[in-house]
Amino acid sequence: MRMTVRVAVSGASGYAGGEVLRLLAAHPQVQIGAVTAHSTAGSRLGAHQPHLRSLADLEILETTAQNLAGHDVVVLALPHGASAAVAAELGEDVLVLDCGADHRLTDPQAWTDFYGSPHAGTWPYGLPELILDRGARRQRDLLAGTRRVAVPGCNVTAVTLGIQPGIATGVVEAQDLVAVLAVGYSGAGKVAKTHLLASEGLGSAVPYAVGGTHRHVPEIEQNLRAVGAERVSLSFTPTLVPMSRGILATTTARLRHGVDAASVRRAWEDAYDDEPFVHLLPPGQWPTTAATTASNTALVQVAVDERAGRVVTVTALDNLVKGTAGAAVQSMNLALGLSETLGLPVEGVAP
Repeated sequence: MRMTVRVAVSGASGYAGGEVLRLLAAHPQVQIGAVTAHSTAGSRLGAHQPHLRSLADLEILETTAQNLAGHDVVVLALPHGASAAVAAELGEDVLVLDCGADHRLTDPQAWTDFYGSPHAGTWPYGLPELILDRGARRQRDLLAGTRRVAVPGCNVTAVTLGIQPGIATGVVEAQDLVAVLAVGYSGAGKVAKTHLLASEGLGSAVPYAVGGTHRHVPEIEQNLRAVGAERVSLSFTPTLVPMSRGILATTTARLRHGVDAASVRRAWEDAYDDEPFVHLLPPGQWPTTAATTASNTALVQVAVDERAGRVVTVTALDNLVKGTAGAAVQSMNLALGLSETLGLPVEGVAP
């Protein structure tokens, strides 16, 4: 008999919570239970997520342990720093997926340095495609049966998927990495802020968290050490561009001496040939954010800049799907023993 999983979503009126609900509504083995939030509690979901027609009449409840109890799965789509207290009140038998940053980092000092609060502890990391130990394992091997998952940061996913095959195989150096990202405005969340208004953003590209201050930096470094890098040196610069969703991450690395372009290409092919959601494009075809909109797909391309002695990778993904909600559902499937791809679209939306 097919298993049905009852799922509650906290932070249901935000962008990430809404995207989780959109995916779960189409999941063949999910029954959506409570939807909760703080400031929007007492209203109907349709007032905040009008595109979710099948769920529009659901009442948003207050985020409390009592309202989240009785579910098989709880998804926390809350601001950074807010998930740990809620998760601590939930039983060990429920699968909790944290879309915030509270449980991603393994180094308590790195958390304190970048987030300025006490570390809440580390959970299994929800990036199934993460290469471990230079290719000996993948992170999905560690997700089966777990009851706590820390969903990765969206920028982290784009950079990690782009460069990790080169780190794992040793064809590039892990020092002097440079990542420059174009990021859609939904990545900044749904809270109204002047610099995020359409009148400010349309027709303008704006860098932010420049000079190594972005909170995703230690998470990227952590991932690349897991891949096999002894030391990581990363310059990371994200830029808001006038699109609602999507990330285009260009990451470059120094080519190892004596490595040719064919070996570089082979490293990326071997890494992603069997991956259902990460696709290496044919030579000469470059990723676009539009091709990944509303899908759990990451598109990757790699090239060798022989004149500069560097490898260039470009990765496109939807920050709200593969970057957040899709990663949560993908990890949920693995943790519960379901098919990893269940309920997750690979087709984009165009034009």
